[in-house]
Amino acid sequence: GNTCPSSPGDPNGYASVIELFAADLVLEDGTPPTVGGVAGGLAQAGTVSGQSDVAFEAGDGGSGAYEARFSVDGSVVQSTVLDSNGGHCHDVGETGDGRPAFLYAQPCEGKVKVDVPFATTGVGDGTHHLLVSVLDAAGNAMTALDREVVFANGSRPGGGGSQPGGAGAPQPRGPANGTNASEAASLTAGWRGTRRARVSCAYGHARTIEGTLTASNGQGIAGALIEVTQTPAYLGAHATGLPGVRTDARGRWTLRLPRGISSGELDFAYRSHVGDARPAATRTLQLSVRAGLALAITPRVSGAGQTIHFSGRLLGGPIPPGGKQIVLEARSPGSAWIEFRVLRTDGRGRFHSSYRFRYPGPVHYAFRAVSRSEADYPFAAGASRSVGVFER
Repeated sequence: GNTCPSSPGDPNGYASVIELFAADLVLEDGTPPTVGGVAGGLAQAGTVSGQSDVAFEAGDGGSGAYEARFSVDGSVVQSTVLDSNGGHCHDVGETGDGRPAFLYAQPCEGKVKVDVPFATTGVGDGTHHLLVSVLDAAGNAMTALDREVVFANGSRPGGGGSQPGGAGAPQPRGPANGTNASEAASLTAGWRGTRRARVSCAYGHARTIEGTLTASNGQGIAGALIEVTQTPAYLGAHATGLPGVRTDARGRWTLRLPRGISSGELDFAYRSHVGDARPAATRTLQLSVRAGLALAITPRVSGAGQTIHFSGRLLGGPIPPGGKQIVLEARSPGSAWIEFRVLRTDGRGRFHSSYRFRYPGPVHYAFRAVSRSEADYPFAAGASRSVGVFER
């Protein structure tokens, strides 16, 4: 049989070393989330149209509160992530059973308070069975709303057709959206600390938006829902709803964006009555987010003829089909960054590479990974933190 070598092994005394760069693990969590404080147009109005909403508080002590799932007459028509949790609560996919996959043991927030918009225009007019479920990251569900509701869009502004009671007969409007609600409302929205409509930031550095909602007489509209949607900055992107925000007693509102949000256009809308097809006031802002990357190198001390290994990942998604191009750069003290490798991530944004030193040191090198701007990835150009390696 084979005998073990008599050499002392590596500096730590081990004869062999196994490095694990990635693994897929299944974590069990059988406890469903909790839901309370359910309110909003979908929960309170008998007839709704246009953009409506459901507000609630959700908690989950295991994997965290993940998404709200809307089902109409037994068919799922919308799924909305409740809070991205700095990008951690993001389904990276690629599971064989279709369940969501995450990169963290507890990816989603344990407690959230949200107001989720729902477009009734995608559902036919009439009485429907609406079921809103809250799911945790493990797939456990808890019912937030289960009721019969009437969707009526055919004769709303911008619609057509007739309703019972005569051709084109108007339908009762939903409740007023806020105290002192007004058709001639004025809505403002701006980035905290600047008057510019477009701002830039690094990945994971959440920006705050502030605004006011006032009636035509200048008085604030209190307790009103401001709807928020984002269109990510990549080709073919569609607008997605973000949790809305309500005004305070003076008509002021503040929104802190999720840390994992991408570049894109942010749209804000106020409807004077719940379910109105057309908003009474709108505003638009632009956000540019630099790509975030994580980079690790082993070993950190090497020499001529030896190899160092790179592993890393993009922190934001979605990742383009076929992966995203990444550039590896290096520099020595006092020199400019030099590109030495171009590679592509996998579908989860992960990448691996290696480099073999050919000439002796001693030299202290700095390495970084760079993501350049591309039309199919919703982030501006960005780079990882530099990682130092000493070549003996």
